[in-house]
Amino acid sequence: MYDTKMRVATGKIVAGKVVLEGEPFEEGTPVAVIAADDSESFELTPEQEAEILEATAEADRGELVDAAVLLRNLRRG
Repeated sequence: MYDTKMRVATGKIVAGKVVLEGEPFEEGTPVAVIAADDSESFELTPEQEAEILEATAEADRGELVDAAVLLRNLRRG
């Protein structure tokens, strides 16, 4: 489960490990990694960042959609 206080950090893979820029995280801190395509970089707007954090919070609360239902709805759409 995620703490409600979240941080966004950037970094890169060095020798097979994620090396973050900026302030270090405490040892054992759970993290999620979203990787950009090698040919592109991306930045999130504050609104996009808020959407990701809200979606993560929804998942933590168990507010999920079954994959079969999602696929069925996508096929209809």
